[in-house]
Amino acid sequence: MTQLIECIPNFSEARRPEVIDQIAAAITSVEGARLLDRSSDLDHNRTVLTFAGPPFAVEEAAFRAIRTAVELIDLDQHTGEHPRIGATDVCPFVPLSDATMEDCVAIAKRLGERVGNELSIPVYLYEAAATRPERTNLENIRRGQYEGLKSEIESNPERKPDFGPVKLPKAGATVIGARAPLIAFNAYLTTDDVDIAKKIAKAIRHSSGGLRYVKGLGLLVEGRAQVSMNLTNFRETPVARVVEFIRREAQRYGVGIHHCELVGLIPQEALVDAAVWYTQLDAFSKEQILESRLYSTATTNASDSPQRVTFIEQLAAPTPTPGGGSAAAYAGAMGAALVAMVASLTIGKKKYAEVEAEMQAIRVVAENLRKELALAVEDDAGAFETLMATYKLPKGTEEEQATRNNAIVNATLNAAHVPLHVAGDAVKVMELAIKCAKHGNVNAISDALSGFAMSRAALTAAGYNVRININSLEDRSAGEKMLNELTELEFEADKLELEIQAVMKERGGI
Repeated sequence: MTQLIECIPNFSEARRPEVIDQIAAAITSVEGARLLDRSSDLDHNRTVLTFAGPPFAVEEAAFRAIRTAVELIDLDQHTGEHPRIGATDVCPFVPLSDATMEDCVAIAKRLGERVGNELSIPVYLYEAAATRPERTNLENIRRGQYEGLKSEIESNPERKPDFGPVKLPKAGATVIGARAPLIAFNAYLTTDDVDIAKKIAKAIRHSSGGLRYVKGLGLLVEGRAQVSMNLTNFRETPVARVVEFIRREAQRYGVGIHHCELVGLIPQEALVDAAVWYTQLDAFSKEQILESRLYSTATTNASDSPQRVTFIEQLAAPTPTPGGGSAAAYAGAMGAALVAMVASLTIGKKKYAEVEAEMQAIRVVAENLRKELALAVEDDAGAFETLMATYKLPKGTEEEQATRNNAIVNATLNAAHVPLHVAGDAVKVMELAIKCAKHGNVNAISDALSGFAMSRAALTAAGYNVRININSLEDRSAGEKMLNELTELEFEADKLELEIQAVMKERGGI
């Protein structure tokens, strides 16, 4: 089994999404590091990114993220409700599959030393990686926040970092460690009185006599009092117990819980435990969860197959699906991915500052198109399988024949609609590719041109599938509007082809 480690760095920025975009890009630039979640809070001015992967990939991705944050975040200019001491405020590692806490501690120490030496950032180790008992708890390290640490780090031996200089730069310090899964959980109250939230937080957090494995603060967020918590061991102190404790405490002050929110991800086990508690399923077994049973069955069946079948292998298999329509969508998705890549490689470069806003917009649109086209890969296969199923409907009576014929027509039109939608998205990608080729990073112009070529191929392949399906109908008038729309898209693509050729000569020298 492949070792998997989770990393959940917290960055002191949320109001400049372009900065978080660059930090996220630094993470995903490492092969094997998979970004799982991005959660930003404007009042806290804080973003939590969650990613996972093999140990070496996660360690390198964390370093690149911290390095990017150092370059882009100035703590002297930072304000927010949440306590913080650094641009990358905290960076914990969590063991997932086939990994131990010791593995995560080793990663934390190696990363801490590298950050201290190469980036000149003071680093403190915490939780399981802590070198001093008092540094196990994050709040002890973060006492006084950035401003307090800045005034004490050079004069107070107790605040000497584990790695890096005994001096605080504008990017602040970073806390790195290893811990068990943590749930960041906030409860909003039906009041704007932050003093009530502070009283409840004091009552619930373990450090002041409350529940074990609960850390809490009372804050004012979006005009509403909030109890902001970290649940450090949901197995010992379940989420449901925390919620009910807050509910009872709130009633003392004549208020209630307005709503709750998660920051980042939560283990499925924690939600299952809460559901079981509230529904009083005393004899419940986790094996009764449909998805759990499906997963265990799939894992058992997959044990004889050491490798996952790729889309290309599925395409080559002697089966009707996936086919040409799915391949068209896949090509379009690759084109959109290339466009997003070129836009990302342009953002943040001084040379292209004038087009940064345009490139940011292109990247967002290209990413949305990529997701749509990736979904269309499965949609096309599903539409064709549905069509094939209609031919197997009974036709013994006139009524059955009429029902079958109507079903075939509807399924055929749907099978044409999916590639038509792909064709429309492909033209949109072509337009974005031209903009990237014209104004984007010239070092990536070949990628912009390739993105155009892939999307043009997607349009051509999708067009074949639209026409084949419509032409199979006895009454083609039902699909006439779709054919007209396809013709218009192809006409637009021809004009874009001439435009990209001109850009190739002018800017690419081809």
